[in-house]
Amino acid sequence: MSSRSLRRRLHHGDVDGKRNEHLDSSGLDSLSEPLLADDDYTENKKICTLEDLWDDERKKAQFHWTFIFSNIIAQWAQWLANFVLGSGSILGCLLSFPSSALNMQNNRALPPSLSPLQEERLKNMRQRLEVPFDGSKAEHQDALKQLWKLAYPDRELPALKSDLWKEMGWQGSDPSTDFRGGGFISLENLIFFAKKYPDSFQRLLNKQDGTRADWEYPFAVAGINISFMLTQILDLQSGHPSSLSGLCFLKLLEEDEMAFDNLFCVAFQMMDAQWLAKRATYMEFNDVLKLTRAQLERELGLEDLSSVKDLPAFNMLR
Repeated sequence: MSSRSLRRRLHHGDVDGKRNEHLDSSGLDSLSEPLLADDDYTENKKICTLEDLWDDERKKAQFHWTFIFSNIIAQWAQWLANFVLGSGSILGCLLSFPSSALNMQNNRALPPSLSPLQEERLKNMRQRLEVPFDGSKAEHQDALKQLWKLAYPDRELPALKSDLWKEMGWQGSDPSTDFRGGGFISLENLIFFAKKYPDSFQRLLNKQDGTRADWEYPFAVAGINISFMLTQILDLQSGHPSSLSGLCFLKLLEEDEMAFDNLFCVAFQMMDAQWLAKRATYMEFNDVLKLTRAQLERELGLEDLSSVKDLPAFNMLR
C-alpha cells in the first residue's frame, strides 16, 4: 500500500483533526462517516446534505416571490403617479424609475417561450430526473457494473455487495444505499464522464492532480452530490426553469441534448480544482461544494454562451 492511499480517520468530537487521530491504511474504508449523512451526524459534522441544498433553494424561492411582489407594487405606484400627477411631473419620474429597473431585471427571470426542440429535451430531462435508483432492477445493476469496468478495466468485477466498492468512493459495501436524492441520473452522469472524458475521470478517481489531503473526499458520493447540486442550480425541479442559470441551460440544451451530463463533468473538475486551491480535507467538502456552485453560476451568467464548451472551466477537462 503506497503512502498516497493512506487516509486519516477522525474520531467523533475530534473535528480539529489534531487530537486522537491515527493513520489508517485502508484507503477509502476510512470514510465510515458519509457525505450524505443523517440529521444527527450533519448537526455534529456539518457535511453537505440534500437538506442543506433544499434549504438554500427555499431561501432563493422566498427572495424570488418577494421580488415579484415588489415589482407589482412598483407598477401600481407608477400607474397612480401617471394618473394623478401626469407623466411629466417630478414625482412621476421618480416613481417610474424603480419600476422600469425592476421590469428590466424581472424580464431576465421570466421563462421564455421554448422551441419544440427545447420542450422535447426538457421533457426528457425531467423524465430522467424522476427515475430513482433501484438496486433490484437488472438495468441499474448493469449500470453499476459498467461503471466499475470503466473505472477499473483491468480488475475483476466484484459482487454487487462488496467492500471493493469503497475503493471507488462509495460509503459502504452496497453502492445502492448511497443514491438517495441523487437518483439514477447521477449514475448515468458518472458513466458519461468515464466514457466521454476518460483521462479526467481517471485523474479525479485516483486523485492524481496536485497535493492531496490525507483525508480525501470519496469520489462516487461526491459525484452524487454534484448531480443533485446541478438540478438545483438549473432549476430543473420547477415546471419551467426561471433562474438565470436555468435560462442559460435551456439555450445550452437546444445546442446539446447531453448538456446536463457535460455540465456534470465540468462541475466535477471544477470542484476538484476548488478542493486543491482551498487545500481542503473531508470535513470541508460542504464549503468546497458551495464554492463550486458559486463559480458555476458565475460562468453560466456570462454572455454569448452557446455550448458547454464555451464555459471557461471546460478547458480543465482532458
